[in-house]
Amino acid sequence: MQTEETVFEKTYQNYLEQLREISFESIAHNLGAKIEGDRIKIPLFIKEYTVSVEGIAELSGKKPAHDICVILCKYILRCPHTPPKDNEWVSFRNLKDSGPLINYFTNDVERAIGSYFSGRLNDLKKASDILGGYPADLEVKYDLAVQFDALPKIPVIMLYNDVDEEFSAKCSVLFESRAEKYLDAECIAMIGWQLSNHLRKATK
Repeated sequence: MQTEETVFEKTYQNYLEQLREISFESIAHNLGAKIEGDRIKIPLFIKEYTVSVEGIAELSGKKPAHDICVILCKYILRCPHTPPKDNEWVSFRNLKDSGPLINYFTNDVERAIGSYFSGRLNDLKKASDILGGYPADLEVKYDLAVQFDALPKIPVIMLYNDVDEEFSAKCSVLFESRAEKYLDAECIAMIGWQLSNHLRKATK
């Protein structure tokens, strides 16, 4: 029986084979990425990664976690020929094929952030700064409205209201509708989890 590690490695190698059919030079501009020799460099939140047909690595040379590898490969393989202009902010449930993942996203991303930072608004502000967050250009009434550049063409907005006498803490995570042109719903959900994970780690 194949172990989970073996399945991940086969998936990883399959993606690397697909990358051989891609001209990094032809898509770098549309992805907001840079070319370095035979590699393409892509930032994911505040860390940069290099991708080539030989493998994916952090700048230190270390191979990143499997979900990061999948996100970066899909971002390259699904690169649209023409940059989409539909930039309306929407919730995850409004994105294509998100249905089976809505409960996961609600529980492991939005509720996880709300629960972890309940009564800790200042900690969330500090964590957001560490993660490169900046004020969201959105007319909303929340205790905190922060935008992050998850990938060059996939910004994310986090809206947060802290706990008070009437309501528990609540977090909402929004994406531009064009995100579904760059990534599938599973990878977009992974980005949400990366946001939640990075914010929690930034407080430790």
